[in-house]
Amino acid sequence: MNRVMFFIDGFNFYHSLMSEKRLHKFRWIDYGKLVRLFVTSNDQIVEIIYFTSYAFWDQQKQKKHKALIDALRLKGVNIVFGKFKMRDKKCRVCNSTYKIPEEKQTDINIAVKLLEKAINDEFDTAILVTADSDLVPAVEALKKLFPAKRIGLLFPIGRSSIELENICDFKSRVKEKHLKSSQLPDSIVLDAKKGITLDKPSSW
Repeated sequence: MNRVMFFIDGFNFYHSLMSEKRLHKFRWIDYGKLVRLFVTSNDQIVEIIYFTSYAFWDQQKQKKHKALIDALRLKGVNIVFGKFKMRDKKCRVCNSTYKIPEEKQTDINIAVKLLEKAINDEFDTAILVTADSDLVPAVEALKKLFPAKRIGLLFPIGRSSIELENICDFKSRVKEKHLKSSQLPDSIVLDAKKGITLDKPSSW
């Protein structure tokens, strides 16, 4: 049995959905269900890891994001958090400086976790769900240190990276039909007796 582990770049995937208005409705996504569309009967998914950060400056976004994270945890997805930092940006028109949030640590967290799991021999095949070419050095290191292990790509919808393609063993692409069939239920029962549910955010 081929042990498969998925490493999901949450923001890379999120921005792929936000790139087109027709895709916004698919944000309430069951990543466990999605990745199962890309394995065979000879594969055993041993872990699904979702890498993300909370947008601390926007309470509404954070509330919706937290609901998604809670739902994913209920579905057995493991979560690894990075963080946002504020950085200075200069206006080209007026030369004034202002601060913008910049997501940090996700690619580093994926790289570290990828090598950690390989060192512990927890997978035979790793599949990166991203199109972030910053992960090329980590993939190169993995292939050098563990040549028997395979590494594949699952590109978020509308995304690609030639640099990653050139060094990985195989690739697949998420399409709209996969998104449609991988949505979380609008309401997830937490405690049937008490009537406690986790509900899809209304704006999604």
